[in-house]
Amino acid sequence: MATDIIMPQLGESIAEGTVVKWLIPVGGMIQKDESLLEVETEKVTLEIPSPATGLLNEIIVHEGQTVPVGTLLARIDSAPPSEVVNRVGGVVVRPMEPTPAGDQHHSPAVRQLAKEHGIDLSQVKGTGVGGRVTKKDVLDVIAQRGPQTKAGAIAGEPSMGEELLSFTQMRRTIADRMVKSKQTSAHVTTFFEADFSSIAKFREGRHLTYLPFVVRATTRAIRDVSIVNSSWNEQGIVVKKDIHMGIATALEDGLLVPVVRYADRKGLTQLAKEIADLAERARSKKLNPEEVQGGTFTITNHGGFGSLFSTPIIHQPQIAILGIGAIQQRAVVIDDAIAIRPMGYLSLSFDHRVIDGATADQFMAKVKHYLEQSHWEQIL
Repeated sequence: MATDIIMPQLGESIAEGTVVKWLIPVGGMIQKDESLLEVETEKVTLEIPSPATGLLNEIIVHEGQTVPVGTLLARIDSAPPSEVVNRVGGVVVRPMEPTPAGDQHHSPAVRQLAKEHGIDLSQVKGTGVGGRVTKKDVLDVIAQRGPQTKAGAIAGEPSMGEELLSFTQMRRTIADRMVKSKQTSAHVTTFFEADFSSIAKFREGRHLTYLPFVVRATTRAIRDVSIVNSSWNEQGIVVKKDIHMGIATALEDGLLVPVVRYADRKGLTQLAKEIADLAERARSKKLNPEEVQGGTFTITNHGGFGSLFSTPIIHQPQIAILGIGAIQQRAVVIDDAIAIRPMGYLSLSFDHRVIDGATADQFMAKVKHYLEQSHWEQIL
C-alpha cells in the first residue's frame, strides 16, 4: 500500500504552493511526523511533516514547481493504512492499489525531460525504487551524449562568466508586492532622531533588545494619532481600532512580516517573547499562515545590520511603516553642552493620500517622546 502526499491548503486564501526542497531523497526512509519537504506560498514557507512511516517511493512534483492545492506531490510506500481517509497536518492520506506488474509509471517531470531530449524511456535503466526511471537517470543519459548545439541563442541567457539564480516564489512575491506598493501609495518619508539613554539604562541587567521598547512607544503614539493605523478604501479611510503590529523579519532568502496581535495591550516582557518566537519560527519555517496576515502597522529594524537611515516601502494595505536605524553613541548638544548619548534615527514612510506631513511628524514626535520619557518599570 502507498500513501499519497498532496499539496496542502496552507491558509484560506492560498490557492497554490511551490515545492522548495525535498528533505528526503527518492528511496529514502522517512518517519511519521518527520519533515518531508518545504513548501512556499505567497504568505509563508513551511516544512510539511510526513503523514506516515515508509520509503519515499516517488517524487512527482519536483523542486521549483508551483502547483495548485490538492495536487499529488509524491508517494510513500508504507504499512497498510486503515480504510479511513485521514488528515495529518493538512496532508491527505489515502490507501492506494499497488502498481500492476510490468506497468512502469513515469513522473510528469521525467516524461517531459525525456520528450525534450528525444529519449525513449523504455531504453533507460531505472535506479529508483522498483526499477523506476528517475530524473537523474534521464540526466545521466543526456550527459553521456555530450554537449549539443542549441538551435539559436536564448535572449538574456547568462554567459560563462555569469550565474543565473532562478526566482523563488517568495522572491517573486516580494518583487510584485514592492512594485505594487510603490504604484499604489504616494510614498513620503520623514526622519526623526531619538535619545535612547533612558532605555539603555533600563536594559542594564535585563535580556531585552531595543525593539520591544520601540513597539511599545509606537503603539502608544498610534493611540494618540490613530489615523496612521488605517488603510485606504475607495469609499474612504478605514481606521483600525485594534493594533496588530507587523515585525519585518529578514530570512536567508527573503523577508516575512509576522504579526504581534493586540500589541498595545502587552508589556515589554511579553512583547519581547512574542517577537523572538515569531522571528525564530519565521527563520525555521514553522509559522502558521495566519501569523503573517492581518497586520495594521509595520516596524522594520534595519539598524540590526548597521544601517542608519532607510526609506522602507509600505506593507499594503497599511498606510505607514516605521524604520529603526542602528543605536550608536554620538556627540549631541544638551543644555548648551556636548554629551555622549545612545542615539538612533527613526524613519516613517507614509501614504500621502491618507495623511499629510504635519500628521506624520506629529505622530513621530509622539514616538520620540514616549521613547525618551516613558517610565518603563511601569510597563515591564
